[in-house]
Parts: sequence; C-alpha cells; structure tokens
Amino acid sequence: MNPTTPGAAPRPPLTARPRPAAASLPTTPLRATPPVRRAPATAPAVTPARAATATRPRIEGDWFLLPAPRPDAPVRLFCFPHAGGDATAFTPLARALAPAAEVWALRPPARGGRSRDPMPADFAALAAEVAAAIAPHLAPGRRAAFYGQSFGALLAYEVARALPADRRAGLVVVAGAPSPAEWSERESKDLDAARLLRLTGLEELVSADPELVELALAGIRTDLAVSATYRHRPHPPLASALCALAGADDPMLATTDLSGWAAHTRGAFEQLVLPGGHLLATVDRPGPVDLLTSLLSGRAAADPTSSTASATATATEEQPSW
Repeated sequence: MNPTTPGAAPRPPLTARPRPAAASLPTTPLRATPPVRRAPATAPAVTPARAATATRPRIEGDWFLLPAPRPDAPVRLFCFPHAGGDATAFTPLARALAPAAEVWALRPPARGGRSRDPMPADFAALAAEVAAAIAPHLAPGRRAAFYGQSFGALLAYEVARALPADRRAGLVVVAGAPSPAEWSERESKDLDAARLLRLTGLEELVSADPELVELALAGIRTDLAVSATYRHRPHPPLASALCALAGADDPMLATTDLSGWAAHTRGAFEQLVLPGGHLLATVDRPGPVDLLTSLLSGRAAADPTSSTASATATATEEQPSW
C-alpha cells in the first residue's frame, strides 16, 4: 500500500532497515515527506498537443503535401492528382489510411499554393522534375508505393520508370487511365476542360463560385496541354507490382478492361473494377481505402494470372508481393 494512502500505518524509519546506505538518511517516516510526482515515461508521446502536432498537415519542399503526417507508418504512399487537381484531393484518403500508410500528395505547379510556379513545357520534363523531387524520399529499404488517377496515373507510371532502380516504388496503382500505349490514341476533342470538369463529377463542388470554376478550368487546361505532348516509346517494363483500377461507372474510359497495363510490368499485375466514376479519391471522399490498405499491407497479393477481379480485394494472410 502507498504510504500516502489515508488510513495506512506509518512505515518504519529508513534507519531501522539493515542497509548501511540508509544510515545517514533522516529518521522521519516517509509519510512526512510529500512524494515527488512524476509523469509516466510515455506521457509526452500521447498528450493531445503532441498528437495534434504529429498529424498536422505540412508541406515538404515545393512538391509535396503531407495531409496527415505519420512518420512511423510502414509505407509511404505518393499520390498523383488528376488533370487540374491538387494535393488536397487526397486529404480524406490520407486520414483514412493512417496509420497503415503516410500519404505524400503531389503539389503540381500552376495551381493552389504553387500558382506562380510555371508548369514544365512538356510531359517528359514534368516527369523528370517530379522524379528528381521524389528520389530523396525513397530511401533504399523503405517501402513506398505510388497511386495516381487519370492524368496522375500516367504521371505516376512515368515517374516510377524514370527513377533509379534502387529508388523505385515497389507498387504502382493506376486508376481511371488507359495504358501508356493507348493514351496517345485518344481524341483531343474528348478532353476539353469544361467537359472534363463535368464528367469527373467535380463541377458541382465548384459551381456555386464562378471564381473557383475558372481556377478549376485553368488547372485542367494546363494539364491537358501537357498531356497532349505525351508520346509513348517502347522501353523495358517496370519491375514493380502494378494494379490497374477502373470505376464501374467511369464515363471517360471506353472500357473497364485495363489489361493493356500488364505489358508495362514484369512484376505482379492485377486489374480491378470498383464502384464509382472517373475519380475514385476526391476532396470529399477518400476513395478505395480498403483496397489500398490490403495492397499496401500485402494481404491482397497481386496475381499475375488474374484478369478482372471483384470490386473488393479478398484479404488473405499472404506476405507482401512487392
């Protein structure tokens, strides 16, 4: 029983103990001396103030937003936004994936906090700049994955290909995009900014504010101009695992069959059709959280022989395939 507990009998003076070191201590019982109160050793790590600081959004350099920093997360997931999109599109996803993964969302130039930064002249230059920005954050031995949707899917793939072999992500997830070989075949008239804003389902989010509409359209036009410069050239396939996603109700894809992506990896490949439209993750919904959690943890190992799987990956006890 603690000597400060009411009703407790006084403990004998320390001098009554047969310990030589205690002989010089005062003979007053311990209850006469107020105990020193110490916080538990783990308290600083769980205080509300520190918890808020650990998860407060922060900017990393020019290129990345961490909507929900989780430095101890086992995986870094680098997210690439759609045409006209910004890093904030992945805020709900970042919060939903924590603590399984730490989301690093790409901040493209010519919008948002980088409105004064010019967009590179062509797609190849953009991919090279993004690859240079990401490389220092892909330390060998640290697990990392890419997730991109629409325009961002193509960019994620080309950045993964441009990185040195020891800095490549182990998994690349592409959503709502035809394969690189098919990308250039699309007719540009089907990709005007106003139509794209409408078909992505984002028009209703900005329609109440004419200024936001113009900003959204300007960002889309910028990215479409860069997209038009993309030229696919044959090259060795990635070694990374690759998963291609399509929304069941995507009005932008001619087909939900994304098997063309299989030729672009020699790692595990899988394609999945999920509920949803062209954009799976947006500023008002997190997107395929369960699927990404399974893929990132390795519970849904990609099967190179699979073609089209069900809407939700089946969780297994398999080890990570990437």
